[in-house]
Amino acid sequence: MKPLSSALAALLMAASVAGTALARGPWAATPGNTWGYPLMTPQERTEHQTRMRSFKTYEECKAYQEEHHQQMEARAKEKGTTLPARRAGGFGCDNMKARGYLK
Repeated sequence: MKPLSSALAALLMAASVAGTALARGPWAATPGNTWGYPLMTPQERTEHQTRMRSFKTYEECKAYQEEHHQQMEARAKEKGTTLPARRAGGFGCDNMKARGYLK
């Protein structure tokens, strides 16, 4: 019976980890996909990631993304630094839409 108990415990643990990963969402904020990442605090990055995961429509996402970009531009100006040019398509909302996470 012990091997069965261990196998069941392992299965339940794996299911719990998988459920947690899904609950966190399909998108993670990284330096490669978050414009202004270096100018954000760890808490702001977490909040940004949570917000990005909350959108159901592409339009909501794009409106927030534009707002975020404007905030990062202002922050860069305040700090006397420049951000790299924005990349067209394939990131953030566009990528999430292409993968079916947004309508």
